[in-house]
Amino acid sequence: MSSSNSVTVQILDKEYSIICPQEERSNLVSAARYLDGKMREIRSSGKVIGADRIAVMAALNITHDLLHKEERPDVQAGGSTREQVRDLLDRVDLVLATDPDATKG
Repeated sequence: MSSSNSVTVQILDKEYSIICPQEERSNLVSAARYLDGKMREIRSSGKVIGADRIAVMAALNITHDLLHKEERPDVQAGGSTREQVRDLLDRVDLVLATDPDATKG
């Protein structure tokens, strides 16, 4: 894919370039902003130190929230939330695996 399919997002003061279909760009940017906010909340609590640990805690909190919403019968979700969470976690794993600075705290 060309760099025109790449979106740069900033999460916890670090930039990530992610290849993304044009029609998914706004969703990706929104997800990155949401993740950034959650990670900043965790960092500001002072209970978790290190970017990798903060990322894991944010992922766990977000996953818990999504799975909890899926269990509630009054919430209608488009597609499988579990599949969406797995896809997001796969993307995070890919970025962490390809960015040597991603695991530095």
